[in-house]
Amino acid sequence: MSVERGVVFDLNLPDPFTISPPNFSLCNPWKLQRYIVHRLVLGGMGGNSVEISRTAASPATTSASITETVNGKHEFKLDGYSLSKGIGIGKYVASDTFMVGGYTWAIYFYPDGKSVEDNSTYVSLFIALASEGTDVRALFELTLMDQSGKGRHKVHSHFGRALESGPYTLKYRGSMWGYKRFYRRNLLETSDYLKDDCLEVHCCVGVVGSRTDSPKTYSLPVPPSDIGQHFGQLLESGNSTDVNFEVNGENFAAHKLVLAARSPVFRAQLFGPMKDQNTHSIKVEDMEAPVFKALLHFIYYDLLPDMEELTGLSSKCASTLMSQHLLAAADRYGLERLRLICEAKLSEDITINTVATTLALAEQHHCFHLKSACLKFAAMPENLKAVMQTDGFDYLEESCPSLLTELLEYVARSTQHSVVLSKHGNGGLLCGIDVNGRRVKQRL
Repeated sequence: MSVERGVVFDLNLPDPFTISPPNFSLCNPWKLQRYIVHRLVLGGMGGNSVEISRTAASPATTSASITETVNGKHEFKLDGYSLSKGIGIGKYVASDTFMVGGYTWAIYFYPDGKSVEDNSTYVSLFIALASEGTDVRALFELTLMDQSGKGRHKVHSHFGRALESGPYTLKYRGSMWGYKRFYRRNLLETSDYLKDDCLEVHCCVGVVGSRTDSPKTYSLPVPPSDIGQHFGQLLESGNSTDVNFEVNGENFAAHKLVLAARSPVFRAQLFGPMKDQNTHSIKVEDMEAPVFKALLHFIYYDLLPDMEELTGLSSKCASTLMSQHLLAAADRYGLERLRLICEAKLSEDITINTVATTLALAEQHHCFHLKSACLKFAAMPENLKAVMQTDGFDYLEESCPSLLTELLEYVARSTQHSVVLSKHGNGGLLCGIDVNGRRVKQRL
């Protein structure tokens, strides 16, 4: 019996001195070893048996079934509640659709109720599956917001009852979950839930899904791309630069190939048939040096620089101003991703003092989403008068007078009232434009 590396060989071999054929001598043990191995591979040595056994445990495996929800929220604001009354029992006012868990949903508000038997005594509120789906399981929550600031919201939640009844199953498109008798209408109309003829409903949907997790045999974390850092280091080092830009008295060195790869305008300026005669030194007009520096930073790093560090100012207004200039620069040099980043940032930072200038900028550079956000903000009754008192509104009136008509039309659509647009601070008189373009005056 010999044991080696976990393999047991039970060899019942004849005396090596009598093995025949072939003959082995005591002085040649290697031939004997080769002969034994050869006979093992072929399945035996004459009449003698060779038994090989291996003992090895199979590895234990694990898996887990995980059932969880993908949650999403939507806020639905119903302006003009009183005007929605009387549309008829079973008819609803719908929110915009929204996506949760791969399905499209909508909120349906029934001002006169959903059921004929209630005879408009209650308002009804439902969440509806608005996309194709079969047996979609979900949890829901509907909250009618208290607009008095007391925080006494009316909450109807399915999430807390999940252990009792399980998720709700929506069989097909158009299936709904909600309440026919959500709130008694006469109580709603005298409550803190209704303010300025407006209701606000918050909705939460949790779509149930299952997955099976098993441990990965090999898991190697891959770091994110750092190509931007490498190009940024190239810019900061100044090595091998071949073009210099003079901007408002400051000089910036860069690399032609990098600029051409990132910007179609730079590509035409540096390598196109109409390229500048001197492509080693270029003077940039109508741009501030910090803005061009931020532009170069994005071209190399593919990231926005720290605005506070760049401008030396910590105010939000300064950051907004830099984003406005950078958006114009991005449009000038055909940097679409930078333009969209600036557009998104400006959309999030709209204020009374900046909305007018941002609106003019959006119009000039064809930023339709930003323009829509500015119009919506400026048209709010609580914002409009304050916006008209800003210097930016005067600039808007001078540079883009057509936007005043659009703003008025937006206000008229959202409030269904005639609203005056522009101010000339004289005895409280406002000078504006009606929907037909005529100049009108009205005292506030």
